Amino acid sequence: KKRAMLSRAAAVRGAALRLARTAHQSKAAPVVAAGVAVGVATAGSVMASDGTLAPPKQPWDHMGYTQAYDAASIRRGHMVYAQVCASCHGLARIAYRNLVGICYSEEEAKAMAEDTDVMDGPNDEGEMFERAGKLSDYLPSPYPNEEAARFANNGAYPPDLSLIVKARPNGVDYIFALLTGYKDVPAGIAERDTQYYNPYFPGGWIGMPPPLADGGVDYDDGTEATASQMAKDICIFLAWTSEPEHDERKLMGIKWMTMLTFAFAFTWYYKRVKWSVVKNRRLELY
Repeated sequence: KKRAMLSRAAAVRGAALRLARTAHQSKAAPVVAAGVAVGVATAGSVMASDGTLAPPKQPWDHMGYTQAYDAASIRRGHMVYAQVCASCHGLARIAYRNLVGICYSEEEAKAMAEDTDVMDGPNDEGEMFERAGKLSDYLPSPYPNEEAARFANNGAYPPDLSLIVKARPNGVDYIFALLTGYKDVPAGIAERDTQYYNPYFPGGWIGMPPPLADGGVDYDDGTEATASQMAKDICIFLAWTSEPEHDERKLMGIKWMTMLTFAFAFTWYYKRVKWSVVKNRRLELY
């Protein structure tokens, strides 16, 4: 497979160079030069992505033009995050107040916030102090800094998940494939200490162990907590953290399209009635 990739890359480079020599004396030389650069870069990128699988497309309910997030799935996804992901990954852009009206009531969100200790201050004596969390507080990070996070994870840095869906190509499809795509190491490939084989991760090796297992979370709504169900729920939750304005934006779009449709119909009718006399007028000169 690698030999075929090398021959294909060499063919791309050869064709690009021949085309550049042919058009060297023409006015199109700058355009051809740009094409050569793109061709060579593309060939290199194909080699760099060798061995990484493209994530399958999943039928997400909220992807339609008029579909909204599933609030129950967001709630379950937060439970997966709190019980599985929060030990390594943070949500620095999400506050407890953001959960109110989305997947928790105000009382539930307050209770969760009060269960956390927040470092605040300084007080009147210039000292920092701990207090119970409030709705205005952001979800706590599991590590005080990046160095501590890398030390605890064998050099790997667990990324913040607030915008992870926007930050990765293919978004929720990639996250779902990554969470459910751990495989046994193929024959002929040496295993690595503290790394796990996942063909959906660039390079094929990831420092995060398989995070999901059947029954790993107790859902309060009775939903069976299979690995695929938990992966789906955490993906929808992370999609919401990346785009909390998603539902409002679609609702606003529907309102605008409805208004513009009526406005277009009115202006078309007005044009036909107002200007039909002028358009069909016949002048007779005597």
